[in-house]
Parts: sequence; structure tokens; C-alpha cells
Amino acid sequence: MESLIRHTPQINRQLARYGVKFGIYKNGEFQERMFPFDAIPRTIEAAEWKTLERGLRQRVDALNCFLRDVYGKKQIIEQNVVPEDFVYISPGYLPQCEGITPMHGIYSHISGIDLVKSRDNTWYILEDNLRIPSGASYPLIARELCRRCSPETFRANSVVDNRNYGSLLRHTMDSVNAGGINVVFTPGRFNAAYFEHSFLAEQAGAVLAESADLYVRNSTLYYRSTSGDQRVGAIYRRVSDEYMDPLTFEPSSLIGIPNLMTAYRAGNVAVLNAFGNGVADDKGIYYFVPKMIRYYLGEEPILLNAPTYLPFYPEDMAYVQEHLDTLVVKDVSEAGGYGVVFGSKLTREKLAELAAAVKAEPRRFIAQEVIDFQDLPVMDGGEQAERKADLRAFVLSSADGTSVWPSGLTRFSRDPDSFIVNSSQGGGFKDTWILSH
Repeated sequence: MESLIRHTPQINRQLARYGVKFGIYKNGEFQERMFPFDAIPRTIEAAEWKTLERGLRQRVDALNCFLRDVYGKKQIIEQNVVPEDFVYISPGYLPQCEGITPMHGIYSHISGIDLVKSRDNTWYILEDNLRIPSGASYPLIARELCRRCSPETFRANSVVDNRNYGSLLRHTMDSVNAGGINVVFTPGRFNAAYFEHSFLAEQAGAVLAESADLYVRNSTLYYRSTSGDQRVGAIYRRVSDEYMDPLTFEPSSLIGIPNLMTAYRAGNVAVLNAFGNGVADDKGIYYFVPKMIRYYLGEEPILLNAPTYLPFYPEDMAYVQEHLDTLVVKDVSEAGGYGVVFGSKLTREKLAELAAAVKAEPRRFIAQEVIDFQDLPVMDGGEQAERKADLRAFVLSSADGTSVWPSGLTRFSRDPDSFIVNSSQGGGFKDTWILSH
């Protein structure tokens, strides 16, 4: 481990050379910066990982069942397991997807599930990301550079190899491919995760394409290449739903593919992840995932949600109003660590304003108990320090079943007083070692 720490500056220089950056829009301008890497890995024991693996597969399977149901028979709504209001007023629900079942009934092919580990060693799910979760490329390339800089570290430690992500992604795409090549669809150079788009296309043996490279003819998607136009059978899109097809969603979009929905509806192309997944990773819907697991799978949840309250329910509203100063309140329409408010950090006046906002728009907010999750060691100015950290696990669902990549993106806060670890909020990242025994 000491060798890795010694080589940290060299590894970060290599990451810069490879263009491992994360872009954000701030004050109306695109700013690109390095995604700081810390060489002290997070380690997870083999037995602990097996439990996480089972729980993650269970959760993603239930969420896929929910998406099939919501855009199909709607039984979970009819039986009032999930209230109708929580589905149809969710900004992630797309009526244009009603009655469309994607290839093999899979909606979330690549799921990014965010977890934290409390001080009593309990894992909690904080968030489900089922639309365009990012981050797998960072631990993947960091591990490769660490191996180059300090091969002896990996000879001395029993770490599960994580270099299979590209093959897992390719298999996932191949398993739903409707006939044709695989494409990773990027909005272009100025996207926050452009490095990842190009890197994963290379790893999965797919073509990296922008909107000008693709067109639909006779309900079939094609890629313009120098050797002639090629049919596209699967498209791993890294563009939000509303910008994907200007003829179906946002008409002003210049980065979408006109008539893509026509090809998708006809079953001539698989779209990963499917359109409309946002209804399942809505922060309000998060509350109901344990109920989904019981309803669809007939099982008890293996992994826990953070204790959560929905102001939508009168009893929860009363609890939230009474305990607002000890809770964390999240705006369901925000992402990336934005819209997260810790009641303990607010003045009396600001607490009153927040209480009024929650009361006025109960569907807009959820409230959670603050989980004092574990700190992990990081190097800060040449010295070891403790920082809050989470884990994004990547779950891939193919026609053959659901698998969990034996690695993950561990993000940590660079601010000693902050619980917010998101990259867009200035966080750094670590590799995640799954120990083989």
C-alpha cells in the first residue's frame, strides 16, 4: 500500500495525460477539471461483497419489474402499493413510452446504485441511478495505472480483477442487440463525462457516435461510416431522455436523433438504458423500493434504504415538521448533490422557510435521517486524513440475468466538514478492491 501512496502523484499525472477529467457547468460556463484520485483503496471483504452482490441484484431486478409494470399492466398502482400520484406526476414518467416493452423486457441495463456504510457496519442504499449512470471508467483506468506503477502491490494482495467491465458491457449490449453494430451515443466533446463515453466505447468494442453520425430510415437506425452505412442494433446512449428524439420529446434538441422512437417502438434497435427509466429512480419512488421487492419477488430486502419520510403522507409530514432540524431534506427534482439540505446547518429563519416549502409542495421533497456513514483514509497534503465516502456499484442486466461488477466507484468529500461526495461538488475518487478471500 505504501508503494501506491508513494506513486500517487505519478498516477494522477498519468490520469491527466489520458484526459481523465470531469466537466461541470458553472455560472453558465463549461469548466473541465481533473477528477482527483486517491490511491488508498476502499477494501471490501469477500463475504461482505457476496451479501452486497445479492442485495444489488435483488434491487435492480425489482426495479426492472416495476418499470415493466408501470408502462404495462400497472398492477402495482391498481393495488395501491405505489400511489398513482407518485408515478404520473414524476418528471421521469414519459407517457410516450406507454405500451412499449424493450428487448427482453429489460429497462435498466446499466444501473448505478449509491450506497454508504454506517459506523455500525450496516450498508444503506442512498440512491438508484437508472437513466445514464456514469463513473465506471474511472476506477477501471485508475486500477490499470496503479498496476503499472506498483505491480508488487497487486501481487501481494488478493484483489478480484476488475478489468472485465468492457466485456460485461459488450455482452449486455449483444444480448439485446436487434441486429447490427453496437454504438455508444455521446452528445459530444463538451459533455461532463465525454472521457468515459470514448473510453467505454473502446473497452466494449463499440462505435462512438454523435447525432450527425446517425439517422433513421424505414424505422431502422443507421450509422454513417466511411465504408458505407451500417445498421445499428443497440445504442448505449449517454444523452438524457428529453434530448434523444426532437420529434418525440424536446423539439429544440440539436443533439438527438430524429425518429429514433419510431425505430425503438418497432423493436429494430435496443436503447440502453430504456426511455422512461426516470420514473423508477425518482427520489420519491425510492421510498417504495422495499415494497417493490416484496411485491414482485416475494422476498425481504437484503439491503436497507436510509430511514425515509414522505411529506405526502400526513403522519410523515407531521414527523418532518417536528424534526426538521435533525433531518436531511432532498428536492426530488435535483441531482448531483444539489438540492440537499441538512436541517442542523440552518438558522431558525431558514428552517421556517424550508418547513413552509415542504408543506406547500409535499411531493417535491423527501426527508431522511442523517446516516453518520464511515470516513475513509485519504491523503491530504502529504498526510493521512479521514473523509466521508460513498460507493457507486454497477449492476448490469442482460438477457442472461443480472450481474454486479466486482469493483465500483468510491467517491469521497475533499471537505472535512461535508457529507456531499459528488464529483460535481468537488469530490475525489478511489479504487474499490473486492478481496477474493
